[in-house]
Amino acid sequence: MKLRVAYIEEPPFYWTGADHSPTGADIELAEVVLRAIGVSSIDFQLTSFGELLPGVQEGRWDMNVPIFATAERAQHVAFSVPVWSLGDGFVVHRGNPKALTSYAAVAARSDARLGLIPGQIQFDAARSAGVSDSQIVTFKDQADAIAALLAGKIDAFAATAVGNRVVADANKALEAVAHEVSKAGNAPVGAFSFSKSNHNLLQALNEQLRKYLGSADHRTRMEKYGITHTEIDGVVAGTE
Repeated sequence: MKLRVAYIEEPPFYWTGADHSPTGADIELAEVVLRAIGVSSIDFQLTSFGELLPGVQEGRWDMNVPIFATAERAQHVAFSVPVWSLGDGFVVHRGNPKALTSYAAVAARSDARLGLIPGQIQFDAARSAGVSDSQIVTFKDQADAIAALLAGKIDAFAATAVGNRVVADANKALEAVAHEVSKAGNAPVGAFSFSKSNHNLLQALNEQLRKYLGSADHRTRMEKYGITHTEIDGVVAGTE
């Protein structure tokens, strides 16, 4: 069985490596679980964030790498069981000169400019916290946003705390600031997504994910990318 899987450029979850091959935590997870259910060939296709849901709906590929599973997105695609739980954070200039530690902190400073990618959950979170349209600068992808941050056009870029650590490690002029997790500790979860008509593949993948998530092999593979028990344990409890 051959399968087409779409991904985007967002380390450490998925990106194109120096050898031009897709790599990352979720690429590796996809390979392990898909091969376990009998997929012999996986064709990874690079796309943009905005094309992920339309592409899988229209059958341009069979599955998307994990993205946040929201109720709005679930109207359009079918999600697998969750594979990680991630809190938000900012990438800021080293020293965080405007003390931007939360969306509320951005909203409280009219001179703060926040970089966001439309359609991602951070966009809604920022708006809900009172960040105004005049403070928001949108970008098509992470690379464009980081370039603007380095150029001083924005003061912070919002994404996952895990992903932000990778960005900061690669740019010594920047640092990552994780947002404080809510008292409930219910960080948003991410999952693979499919066309709603692809029931058989979804069911087979879910069965394998329930067996594999939280295993020693899974944890070892994810640890290489900075994904730890913090990001895994919450979803493992939910799949058992």
